[in-house]
Amino acid sequence: MMIACEECGLVVDIPNLNEGEKAACPRCGHTLIKAVSLPFQRPVAYGIACLIMLTLSLSFPFLSFTVNGMGHQITLLNAAETLQHFENSVLAILLMTTVIIFPAAYIVLVLYLYYTAKKVKHIGHIIHARSWIKFLCRILFKIQPWLMVDVFLIGVLVSLVKISALAHIGLGNSFWAFCLYSVLVVKCVSLVDRTWLWDQFFAMVPVSGVHDGDTHMDNNHVGCHACNQINPMPTTHHARCLRCDSRLHVFDASHSLQYAWAYLIASIVFYIPANLYPMMYTVSLGQTEGSTILGGVVLLWKMGSWPIALVIFMASIFIPMAKMFTLAWLYFCAGKQDDNSANVAIKRLKLYRMTEFIGRWSMVDIFVVAILVALVQLQNVMAISPGPAALCFAIVVIFTMLSAMSFDPRVFWIPKGKSYKQDSELDATESNLVVPSVHK
Repeated sequence: MMIACEECGLVVDIPNLNEGEKAACPRCGHTLIKAVSLPFQRPVAYGIACLIMLTLSLSFPFLSFTVNGMGHQITLLNAAETLQHFENSVLAILLMTTVIIFPAAYIVLVLYLYYTAKKVKHIGHIIHARSWIKFLCRILFKIQPWLMVDVFLIGVLVSLVKISALAHIGLGNSFWAFCLYSVLVVKCVSLVDRTWLWDQFFAMVPVSGVHDGDTHMDNNHVGCHACNQINPMPTTHHARCLRCDSRLHVFDASHSLQYAWAYLIASIVFYIPANLYPMMYTVSLGQTEGSTILGGVVLLWKMGSWPIALVIFMASIFIPMAKMFTLAWLYFCAGKQDDNSANVAIKRLKLYRMTEFIGRWSMVDIFVVAILVALVQLQNVMAISPGPAALCFAIVVIFTMLSAMSFDPRVFWIPKGKSYKQDSELDATESNLVVPSVHK
Protein backbone atom coordinates (compact mmCIF):
# COMPACT_ATOMS: atom_id res chain seq x y z
CA MET A 1 0.00 0.00 0.00
CA MET A 2 1.10 3.56 -0.66
CA ILE A 3 0.99 6.30 1.96
CA ALA A 4 1.73 10.01 1.57
CA CYS A 5 3.80 11.22 4.52
CA GLU A 6 1.81 13.91 6.30
CA GLU A 7 4.96 15.78 7.39
CA CYS A 8 6.98 15.95 4.16
CA GLY A 9 4.49 14.83 1.48
CA LEU A 10 6.57 11.98 0.04
CA VAL A 11 4.56 9.05 -1.34
CA VAL A 12 5.99 5.78 -0.02
CA ASP A 13 5.11 2.20 -0.92
CA ILE A 14 4.86 0.33 2.40
CA PRO A 15 5.90 -3.35 2.43
CA ASN A 16 4.13 -5.97 4.53
CA LEU A 17 5.19 -5.56 8.17
CA ASN A 18 5.66 -8.22 10.79
CA GLU A 19 4.36 -7.70 14.32
CA GLY A 20 6.59 -5.34 16.25
CA GLU A 21 7.88 -3.53 13.14
CA LYS A 22 7.17 -0.02 11.95
CA ALA A 23 7.77 1.84 8.69
CA ALA A 24 9.27 5.32 8.71
CA CYS A 25 9.46 7.89 5.93
CA PRO A 26 12.90 7.71 4.26
CA ARG A 27 13.00 11.48 3.78
CA CYS A 28 11.92 12.93 7.14
CA GLY A 29 11.86 9.92 9.49
CA HIS A 30 8.18 10.30 10.41
CA THR A 31 6.54 7.01 11.47
CA LEU A 32 4.06 6.04 8.75
CA ILE A 33 2.63 2.83 10.19
CA LYS A 34 3.46 0.39 12.98
CA ALA A 35 2.45 -3.23 13.47
CA VAL A 36 1.96 -3.81 17.19
CA SER A 37 2.63 -7.28 18.53
CA LEU A 38 -0.63 -8.97 19.59
CA PRO A 39 -2.50 -6.13 17.87
CA PHE A 40 -5.98 -7.06 19.11
CA GLN A 41 -5.28 -8.47 22.56
CA ARG A 42 -2.97 -5.79 23.99
CA PRO A 43 -5.04 -2.64 23.29
CA VAL A 44 -8.19 -4.37 24.56
CA ALA A 45 -6.44 -5.58 27.72
CA TYR A 46 -5.02 -2.14 28.47
CA GLY A 47 -8.35 -0.52 27.65
CA ILE A 48 -10.26 -2.69 30.12
CA ALA A 49 -7.63 -2.02 32.78
CA CYS A 50 -8.00 1.72 32.11
CA LEU A 51 -11.75 1.64 32.66
CA ILE A 52 -11.34 -0.32 35.90
CA MET A 53 -8.77 2.16 37.22
CA LEU A 54 -10.91 5.13 36.14
CA THR A 55 -13.90 3.72 38.01
CA LEU A 56 -11.77 3.28 41.14
CA SER A 57 -10.36 6.79 40.71
CA LEU A 58 -13.87 8.26 40.81
CA SER A 59 -15.25 6.03 43.58
CA PHE A 60 -13.07 6.84 46.59
CA PRO A 61 -11.50 9.88 48.29
CA PHE A 62 -8.71 11.39 46.21
CA LEU A 63 -6.88 13.74 48.60
CA SER A 64 -7.36 15.14 52.09
CA PHE A 65 -6.08 18.38 53.64
CA THR A 66 -5.69 18.91 57.41
CA VAL A 67 -4.38 21.96 59.32
CA ASN A 68 -4.84 22.89 62.99
CA GLY A 69 -7.36 20.14 63.53
CA MET A 70 -9.50 21.24 60.58
CA GLY A 71 -9.66 19.10 57.46
CA HIS A 72 -11.17 18.81 54.01
CA GLN A 73 -11.46 15.79 51.74
CA ILE A 74 -12.12 15.73 48.00
CA THR A 75 -12.87 13.27 45.25
CA LEU A 76 -11.60 13.63 41.71
CA LEU A 77 -14.87 15.20 40.59
CA ASN A 78 -14.72 17.85 43.35
CA ALA A 79 -12.05 19.80 41.46
CA ALA A 80 -14.44 20.56 38.60
CA GLU A 81 -17.36 21.17 40.98
CA THR A 82 -15.35 23.70 42.99
CA LEU A 83 -14.27 25.59 39.87
CA GLN A 84 -17.94 25.73 38.88
CA HIS A 85 -18.73 27.13 42.33
CA PHE A 86 -16.30 30.00 41.70
CA GLU A 87 -17.99 30.72 38.37
CA ASN A 88 -15.12 29.30 36.32
CA SER A 89 -17.25 27.10 34.12
CA VAL A 90 -14.73 27.14 31.26
CA LEU A 91 -11.96 25.78 33.47
CA ALA A 92 -14.33 23.22 34.98
CA ILE A 93 -15.35 22.00 31.52
CA LEU A 94 -11.72 21.94 30.39
CA LEU A 95 -10.74 19.85 33.40
CA MET A 96 -13.63 17.41 32.99
CA THR A 97 -13.16 16.93 29.25
CA THR A 98 -9.37 16.52 29.13
CA VAL A 99 -9.00 14.38 32.26
CA ILE A 100 -12.21 12.33 32.46
CA ILE A 101 -14.63 12.60 29.52
CA PHE A 102 -12.23 12.48 26.54
CA PRO A 103 -10.00 9.72 27.99
CA ALA A 104 -13.02 7.62 28.93
CA ALA A 105 -14.58 8.14 25.50
CA TYR A 106 -11.27 7.30 23.82
CA ILE A 107 -10.89 4.04 25.75
CA VAL A 108 -14.51 2.99 25.08
CA LEU A 109 -14.08 3.71 21.37
CA VAL A 110 -10.83 1.71 21.27
CA LEU A 111 -12.53 -1.26 22.91
CA TYR A 112 -15.53 -1.13 20.58
CA LEU A 113 -13.52 -0.62 17.39
CA TYR A 114 -10.97 -3.31 18.19
CA TYR A 115 -13.71 -5.76 19.14
CA THR A 116 -15.49 -5.01 15.87
CA ALA A 117 -12.24 -5.27 13.90
CA LYS A 118 -11.47 -8.63 15.49
CA LYS A 119 -14.89 -9.93 14.52
CA VAL A 120 -14.51 -8.65 10.97
CA LYS A 121 -11.11 -10.32 10.61
CA HIS A 122 -12.31 -13.73 11.80
CA ILE A 123 -15.80 -13.83 10.30
CA GLY A 124 -14.99 -11.92 7.15
CA HIS A 125 -18.44 -10.36 6.81
CA ILE A 126 -19.06 -6.90 5.40
CA ILE A 127 -19.68 -4.22 8.00
CA HIS A 128 -23.29 -3.08 7.80
CA ALA A 129 -22.85 0.19 9.71
CA ARG A 130 -20.04 1.50 7.49
CA SER A 131 -20.80 5.18 8.03
CA TRP A 132 -21.03 4.66 11.80
CA ILE A 133 -17.61 2.94 11.94
CA LYS A 134 -16.07 5.71 9.85
CA PHE A 135 -17.53 8.35 12.14
CA LEU A 136 -16.20 6.63 15.27
CA CYS A 137 -12.72 6.23 13.80
CA ARG A 138 -12.59 9.91 12.91
CA ILE A 139 -13.74 10.90 16.41
CA LEU A 140 -11.18 8.60 18.02
CA PHE A 141 -8.20 10.34 16.46
CA LYS A 142 -9.62 13.85 16.77
CA ILE A 143 -9.80 13.65 20.58
CA GLN A 144 -6.47 11.87 21.02
CA PRO A 145 -4.32 15.07 21.20
CA TRP A 146 -6.54 16.39 24.01
CA LEU A 147 -6.01 13.53 26.45
CA MET A 148 -4.17 15.12 29.40
CA VAL A 149 -4.37 12.48 32.10
CA ASP A 150 -0.57 12.35 32.47
CA VAL A 151 -0.33 16.16 32.60
CA PHE A 152 -2.99 16.25 35.32
CA LEU A 153 -1.04 13.71 37.38
CA ILE A 154 2.05 15.92 37.28
CA GLY A 155 -0.13 18.85 38.30
CA VAL A 156 -1.40 16.87 41.30
CA LEU A 157 2.14 16.03 42.40
CA VAL A 158 3.20 19.67 42.08
CA SER A 159 0.16 20.73 44.13
CA LEU A 160 1.07 18.33 46.92
CA VAL A 161 4.58 19.69 47.16
CA LYS A 162 3.33 23.30 47.18
CA ILE A 163 1.09 22.79 50.22
CA SER A 164 2.89 19.96 52.05
CA ALA A 165 4.78 22.50 54.18
CA LEU A 166 1.54 24.20 55.27
CA ALA A 167 -0.61 21.21 56.22
CA HIS A 168 -0.86 17.45 56.40
CA ILE A 169 -1.81 15.85 53.08
CA GLY A 170 -3.51 12.47 52.89
CA LEU A 171 -3.46 10.33 49.78
CA GLY A 172 -6.70 8.45 49.23
CA ASN A 173 -7.24 5.16 47.44
CA SER A 174 -8.35 6.99 44.31
CA PHE A 175 -5.02 8.77 44.10
CA TRP A 176 -3.13 5.50 43.69
CA ALA A 177 -5.74 4.20 41.25
CA PHE A 178 -5.37 7.40 39.21
CA CYS A 179 -1.59 6.95 39.07
CA LEU A 180 -2.08 3.51 37.52
CA TYR A 181 -4.81 4.88 35.28
CA SER A 182 -2.46 7.55 33.88
CA VAL A 183 0.23 5.01 33.03
CA LEU A 184 -2.29 2.67 31.42
CA VAL A 185 -3.83 5.42 29.29
CA VAL A 186 -0.43 6.48 27.94
CA LYS A 187 0.40 2.87 27.10
CA CYS A 188 -2.98 2.23 25.49
CA VAL A 189 -2.65 5.30 23.27
CA SER A 190 0.81 4.17 22.15
CA LEU A 191 -0.64 0.84 20.95
CA VAL A 192 -3.22 2.41 18.63
CA ASP A 193 -2.08 3.10 15.08
CA ARG A 194 -4.36 5.10 12.83
CA THR A 195 -3.45 3.55 9.48
CA TRP A 196 -3.49 0.00 10.84
CA LEU A 197 -6.92 0.45 12.44
CA TRP A 198 -8.46 1.87 9.26
CA ASP A 199 -7.03 -1.08 7.31
CA GLN A 200 -8.94 -3.53 9.50
CA PHE A 201 -12.25 -2.10 8.29
CA PHE A 202 -11.69 -0.56 4.88
CA ALA A 203 -8.92 -1.41 2.42
CA MET A 204 -7.14 1.43 0.69
CA VAL A 205 -8.57 2.28 -2.72
CA PRO A 206 -5.94 2.11 -5.49
CA VAL A 207 -5.48 5.41 -7.34
CA SER A 208 -3.95 5.49 -10.80
CA GLY A 209 -1.30 8.02 -11.76
CA VAL A 210 0.37 8.16 -8.33
CA HIS A 211 3.77 6.51 -7.93
CA ASP A 212 6.52 6.00 -5.36
CA GLY A 213 8.50 9.18 -4.90
CA ASP A 214 5.71 11.58 -5.82
CA THR A 215 5.07 14.42 -3.40
CA HIS A 216 2.37 16.93 -2.55
CA MET A 217 3.93 19.28 -5.13
CA ASP A 218 3.23 16.92 -8.07
CA ASN A 219 -0.40 18.02 -8.33
CA ASN A 220 -1.64 14.45 -8.89
CA HIS A 221 -3.05 13.44 -5.49
CA VAL A 222 -4.30 14.57 -2.09
CA GLY A 223 -3.48 12.61 1.05
CA CYS A 224 -6.28 12.22 3.59
CA HIS A 225 -5.32 13.51 7.04
CA ALA A 226 -7.78 11.14 8.73
CA CYS A 227 -6.94 7.72 7.21
CA ASN A 228 -3.87 8.32 4.96
CA GLN A 229 -5.78 7.27 1.84
CA ILE A 230 -4.28 8.74 -1.34
CA ASN A 231 -7.03 10.45 -3.35
CA PRO A 232 -7.04 11.90 -6.88
CA MET A 233 -6.98 15.67 -7.10
CA PRO A 234 -10.49 16.92 -6.20
CA THR A 235 -12.53 18.83 -8.74
CA THR A 236 -14.77 20.52 -6.16
CA HIS A 237 -14.21 22.35 -2.89
CA HIS A 238 -16.28 19.79 -0.96
CA ALA A 239 -14.59 16.58 -2.11
CA ARG A 240 -14.35 13.75 0.39
CA CYS A 241 -11.97 10.87 0.95
CA LEU A 242 -12.59 7.67 -1.01
CA ARG A 243 -12.17 5.55 2.10
CA CYS A 244 -13.26 7.45 5.23
CA ASP A 245 -15.49 10.24 3.79
CA SER A 246 -13.46 12.95 5.54
CA ARG A 247 -13.24 16.39 3.95
CA LEU A 248 -10.19 16.64 1.67
CA HIS A 249 -7.86 19.62 1.95
CA VAL A 250 -5.68 20.45 -1.03
CA PHE A 251 -2.22 21.58 0.03
CA ASP A 252 -2.21 25.35 0.39
CA ALA A 253 0.58 26.59 2.64
CA SER A 254 -0.61 30.21 2.65
CA HIS A 255 -4.01 29.13 4.01
CA SER A 256 -2.30 26.99 6.66
CA LEU A 257 -0.01 29.83 7.68
CA GLN A 258 -2.91 32.25 8.04
CA TYR A 259 -4.66 29.99 10.55
CA ALA A 260 -1.41 29.20 12.37
CA TRP A 261 -0.49 32.88 12.69
CA ALA A 262 -4.02 33.80 13.83
CA TYR A 263 -4.00 31.26 16.68
CA LEU A 264 -0.44 32.20 17.65
CA ILE A 265 -1.16 35.93 17.80
CA ALA A 266 -4.26 35.25 19.88
CA SER A 267 -2.18 33.19 22.33
CA ILE A 268 0.38 36.02 22.63
CA VAL A 269 -2.41 38.50 23.39
CA PHE A 270 -3.80 36.30 26.21
CA TYR A 271 -0.31 35.54 27.54
CA ILE A 272 0.06 39.15 28.72
CA PRO A 273 -2.86 39.16 31.23
CA ALA A 274 -1.98 35.56 32.16
CA ASN A 275 1.26 36.90 33.65
CA LEU A 276 0.03 40.24 34.97
CA TYR A 277 -3.05 39.07 36.88
CA PRO A 278 -3.10 36.64 39.82
CA MET A 279 -3.29 32.94 38.98
CA MET A 280 -5.01 32.29 42.32
CA TYR A 281 -6.01 34.05 45.55
CA THR A 282 -5.06 32.70 48.98
CA VAL A 283 -7.21 33.54 52.02
CA SER A 284 -5.41 33.09 55.37
CA LEU A 285 -6.99 34.28 58.65
CA GLY A 286 -9.24 36.66 56.75
CA GLN A 287 -6.51 38.23 54.63
CA THR A 288 -6.52 37.73 50.86
CA GLU A 289 -3.34 37.66 48.81
CA GLY A 290 -3.00 37.17 45.04
CA SER A 291 -0.26 35.11 43.46
CA THR A 292 0.96 35.45 39.87
CA ILE A 293 2.77 32.70 37.98
CA LEU A 294 6.18 34.25 38.53
CA GLY A 295 5.32 35.08 42.14
CA GLY A 296 4.46 31.44 42.80
CA VAL A 297 7.80 30.33 41.35
CA VAL A 298 9.70 32.80 43.55
CA LEU A 299 7.77 31.72 46.65
CA LEU A 300 8.53 28.04 46.04
CA TRP A 301 12.18 28.85 45.51
CA LYS A 302 12.36 30.77 48.80
CA MET A 303 10.66 27.87 50.60
CA GLY A 304 13.42 25.54 49.42
CA SER A 305 11.25 23.65 46.93
CA TRP A 306 13.50 24.57 44.03
CA PRO A 307 12.79 21.39 42.00
CA ILE A 308 9.06 22.18 41.97
CA ALA A 309 9.80 25.85 41.33
CA LEU A 310 11.86 24.77 38.35
CA VAL A 311 9.02 22.54 37.07
CA ILE A 312 6.50 25.40 37.32
CA PHE A 313 8.94 27.84 35.71
CA MET A 314 9.59 25.47 32.82
CA ALA A 315 5.94 24.50 32.29
CA SER A 316 4.30 27.90 32.83
CA ILE A 317 6.89 30.46 31.74
CA PHE A 318 9.74 29.00 29.71
CA ILE A 319 7.84 26.44 27.59
CA PRO A 320 4.97 28.78 26.53
CA MET A 321 7.38 31.58 25.64
CA ALA A 322 9.81 29.23 23.90
CA LYS A 323 6.97 27.61 21.96
CA MET A 324 5.53 30.96 20.84
CA PHE A 325 8.93 32.28 19.74
CA THR A 326 9.79 29.00 18.02
CA LEU A 327 6.49 28.76 16.17
CA ALA A 328 6.77 32.41 15.11
CA TRP A 329 10.26 31.76 13.75
CA LEU A 330 9.13 28.62 11.91
CA TYR A 331 6.14 30.42 10.40
CA PHE A 332 8.36 33.33 9.36
CA CYS A 333 10.84 30.98 7.68
CA ALA A 334 8.00 29.09 5.99
CA GLY A 335 6.52 32.32 4.66
CA LYS A 336 9.88 33.72 3.58
CA GLN A 337 10.82 30.46 1.83
CA ASP A 338 14.51 31.35 2.08
CA ASP A 339 16.09 27.90 2.17
CA ASN A 340 14.17 24.65 1.82
CA SER A 341 17.04 22.24 1.27
CA ALA A 342 16.60 18.75 2.72
CA ASN A 343 18.95 19.35 5.67
CA VAL A 344 17.31 22.63 6.63
CA ALA A 345 13.82 21.16 6.20
CA ILE A 346 14.62 18.22 8.49
CA LYS A 347 16.04 20.53 11.19
CA ARG A 348 12.97 22.74 11.10
CA LEU A 349 10.69 19.72 11.08
CA LYS A 350 12.38 18.29 14.19
CA LEU A 351 11.99 21.64 15.93
CA TYR A 352 8.32 21.73 14.97
CA ARG A 353 7.76 18.20 16.29
CA MET A 354 9.36 19.13 19.61
CA THR A 355 7.26 22.27 20.08
CA GLU A 356 4.09 20.38 19.19
CA PHE A 357 4.92 17.65 21.72
CA ILE A 358 5.75 19.87 24.70
CA GLY A 359 2.92 22.37 24.22
CA ARG A 360 0.31 20.41 26.18
CA TRP A 361 2.54 20.24 29.28
CA SER A 362 1.99 23.94 29.93
CA MET A 363 -1.45 22.91 31.21
CA VAL A 364 0.27 21.74 34.43
CA ASP A 365 -0.23 25.11 36.12
CA ILE A 366 -3.97 25.10 35.35
CA PHE A 367 -4.34 21.67 36.92
CA VAL A 368 -2.33 22.82 39.94
CA VAL A 369 -4.81 25.66 40.46
CA ALA A 370 -7.75 23.27 40.07
CA ILE A 371 -6.40 20.86 42.72
CA LEU A 372 -5.49 23.61 45.18
CA VAL A 373 -8.84 25.34 44.80
CA ALA A 374 -10.72 22.09 45.41
CA LEU A 375 -8.51 20.91 48.28
CA VAL A 376 -7.82 24.05 50.31
CA GLN A 377 -11.27 25.19 51.44
CA LEU A 378 -11.29 25.89 55.20
CA GLN A 379 -13.40 29.04 55.04
CA ASN A 380 -11.53 32.08 56.41
CA VAL A 381 -8.83 30.02 58.12
CA MET A 382 -7.29 29.03 54.79
CA ALA A 383 -8.82 28.92 51.34
CA ILE A 384 -7.72 29.24 47.72
CA SER A 385 -9.76 30.57 44.82
CA PRO A 386 -8.88 30.84 41.12
CA GLY A 387 -7.69 34.15 39.71
CA PRO A 388 -8.43 35.72 36.30
CA ALA A 389 -5.02 34.65 34.98
CA ALA A 390 -6.01 30.97 35.18
CA LEU A 391 -8.54 31.26 32.35
CA CYS A 392 -6.20 33.43 30.27
CA PHE A 393 -3.37 30.94 30.64
CA ALA A 394 -5.64 28.03 29.69
CA ILE A 395 -6.59 29.91 26.52
CA VAL A 396 -2.89 30.48 25.79
CA VAL A 397 -2.18 26.74 25.98
CA ILE A 398 -5.20 25.83 23.82
CA PHE A 399 -4.41 28.44 21.16
CA THR A 400 -0.74 27.45 20.92
CA MET A 401 -1.80 23.82 20.48
CA LEU A 402 -4.32 24.80 17.79
CA SER A 403 -1.67 26.92 16.09
CA ALA A 404 0.74 23.98 15.88
CA MET A 405 -2.05 21.69 14.67
CA SER A 406 -3.12 24.16 11.97
CA PHE A 407 0.38 24.48 10.56
CA ASP A 408 1.22 22.19 7.63
CA PRO A 409 4.90 21.13 7.93
CA ARG A 410 4.96 20.09 4.27
CA VAL A 411 5.63 23.75 3.50
CA PHE A 412 9.24 23.11 4.58
CA TRP A 413 9.64 20.87 1.52
CA ILE A 414 8.57 23.34 -1.16
CA PRO A 415 11.52 23.91 -3.52
CA LYS A 416 12.73 27.50 -3.45
CA GLY A 417 10.84 29.68 -5.87
CA LYS A 418 7.89 27.28 -6.22
CA SER A 419 4.26 28.15 -5.56
CA TYR A 420 2.60 27.56 -2.20
CA LYS A 421 -0.15 25.52 -3.87
CA GLN A 422 -0.10 22.09 -5.50
CA ASP A 423 0.88 23.15 -8.97
CA SER A 424 4.59 22.32 -9.22
CA GLU A 425 6.71 19.41 -10.29
CA LEU A 426 9.09 17.68 -7.87
CA ASP A 427 12.79 17.87 -8.64
CA ALA A 428 14.05 14.63 -10.11
CA THR A 429 16.70 14.35 -7.41
CA GLU A 430 14.05 14.01 -4.71
CA SER A 431 12.01 11.34 -6.48
CA ASN A 432 14.64 8.69 -5.77
CA LEU A 433 13.59 8.40 -2.12
CA VAL A 434 11.07 5.57 -2.51
CA VAL A 435 12.10 2.82 -0.07
CA PRO A 436 10.68 3.20 3.47
CA SER A 437 12.87 2.34 6.42
CA VAL A 438 11.46 -0.59 8.38
CA HIS A 439 12.80 -1.49 11.81
CA LYS A 440 11.80 -3.12 15.04
